Amino acid sequence: QGQLAESGGGSVQAGGSLRVSCAASRYTYSSACMAWFRQAPGKEREGVAAISTGGGSTYYADSVKGRFTISQDNAKNTVYLQMNSLKPEDTAMYYCAADFAFRCGRWYSGHFAYWGQGTQVTVSS
Repeated sequence: QGQLAESGGGSVQAGGSLRVSCAASRYTYSSACMAWFRQAPGKEREGVAAISTGGGSTYYADSVKGRFTISQDNAKNTVYLQMNSLKPEDTAMYYCAADFAFRCGRWYSGHFAYWGQGTQVTVSS
């Protein structure tokens, strides 16, 4: 219950792409709000994107709109964040979070019950 496991981080040059994954238990994934947050050294954590796993609605921070895509694979209880046109300012630890579906209403607040350990994304110029 509540277990989230991120994977797929790494290093890439500016303009490149990466995909990070968040695998959840079936209990956590079902009819949930799942989101990606990131935190760079010396900066506050910020919301990146969220998805309502029951209905498929997606939400994005302005800073990543048009570049990042959040998606889901119901068969694998997994949420993905496809990151394209990466910039050095996207460098951060990326965390997956999950909670009941209603959290998507104010997903950017970061008030999620379950969090993963994080996966590092580094973009070099």
